[in-house]
This record gives sequence, C-alpha cells and structure tokens, in this order.
Amino acid sequence: MDYDNIYIEEEGNIATITIDRPKKLNALNKATIEELHQAFKELDEDGEIKVIIITGSGEKAFVAGADISEFAHFNVAQGGHLAAKGQELLFDFVQDLATPVIAAVNGFALGGGLELAMACHFRVASANAKMGLPEVSLGVIPGYGGTQRLPQLVGKGIAMEMIMTAGMMDAPRALHYGLVNYVVPQEELLALCRKLAQKITNNSAVAIAQAIKAVNAGYKPKEDGYAVEINAFGHCFGTGDFKEGTTAFLEKRKADFPGN
Repeated sequence: MDYDNIYIEEEGNIATITIDRPKKLNALNKATIEELHQAFKELDEDGEIKVIIITGSGEKAFVAGADISEFAHFNVAQGGHLAAKGQELLFDFVQDLATPVIAAVNGFALGGGLELAMACHFRVASANAKMGLPEVSLGVIPGYGGTQRLPQLVGKGIAMEMIMTAGMMDAPRALHYGLVNYVVPQEELLALCRKLAQKITNNSAVAIAQAIKAVNAGYKPKEDGYAVEINAFGHCFGTGDFKEGTTAFLEKRKADFPGN
C-alpha cells in the first residue's frame, strides 16, 4: 500500500515506520492516524516481521501533537467521537498489538505524540527529546489515553503536574521517572532501538504476544491480570515454540523457534 504521510523500511525481521510530515513537525491528522493503523495492521499480519519501531522524520520531532486545525470547530459529540475513534484505530490498537512496538522518540513528543509513544510497548529517547501533554492550554484534556497511561508510567503526582501545568519533561527527567527506558544521542537512537529489537527477535514471538496480552490485562480495570496470565501461560504449553524452547534448553543449544 502507498502512504502519503508515513513510510516503512524493513531490515530482516524488523520494520521501522517513520511519520513523515516534517513541515507540520509530524503532527497527527486524521489521514496519518488511518495510515498508521493500516501500517501496524499489515506489519502485525506479516509473519516475517517480529518487531516494529516507530519514529518521526527529521531531528526536531517524534510527533509534536495532533493537527489542531482539524478539530478546532468540533462540538461535544464530534469531540467525543474523535477521541473514541482515535483510541480504537491507533492508540489502543498499538498497545494491544501482538508484535512488539518500540517508540524511538527523536525530539518533541507532545499531546497525541506522547500518547502514541506511551501506547508503544516501551520507549527510547534522544537526548534532545521533550515530552508533554499541553492540552489544557487549549481548553481541552488529553483524549488519546494520556490521562490513563501517563500515571501508569510516571505515577499520579507527576502525571497530574505535567497535565495541569501543560509543561514539558526533558529526556533525563523522563528517564528518571521511567517514561523512557534509555536516553542516547540523536545519532545513536535508531541503532539502539534496532539492537533491542534484535534481542527481541531471538525469542519466541508466540510467547511474547502472550506476555503483551498478560501485562496489558493488569492495567485494564475489567480484566483479572492474574487470570489472563494463567491462561496465557497454559496456552504456551500447546505451542511448537514451547516444545522447541524447552528441548533446546535441555540439549544445551540455542532455540530455533518455529515462528522465527
């Protein structure tokens, strides 16, 4: 499929999605959200792709927010629909994707940009990255999961401060509070993400998908995370990956997982 706002590069079992709207600092508009949904869906269904990295074009911004011009004149019903549709198409979709997703935060990650990064399974930031949820300065609140995921990652107090002040958190502070896993110079960002992705590809894709499901369940109020873990654990016992992984361990060799 041809895309207007993003492009995809594949290297072995790793795909990199780049949001390519540099004149808009890679801001998320409706078309870009729909393209990202389709790209994630296609890559998740591609049996060859084991890890997805998402980043922004250039060195200034990962995603500098949503495209405000698209919804500045929305009414109550339209605003609610915008949030619901966006969460369904992209943010919740990425969070629950069976394929691991790493956010390479290469600059500003603001509003919907930070919400997209937080929906990914973990984040790596460049030293110049700045993150924030400035929505209250526009008379609105984060609507793509920001009020839920930010407290989960940094704690309620820090999240409240960030949301209420509309302030930005720099990369070292984001690392301190666990919002990102690593901070590296801009030129080393994608290399580290690919290194981490390569480590992931050495393991069972089937087991990783079940682990993602179990971890996410612990953050969903209507789900019993422990019960999901038990079911996912049991499910693994019926897979070829489990047979190969345990056999390889007992034979003191590296596993060659069927799914890989």
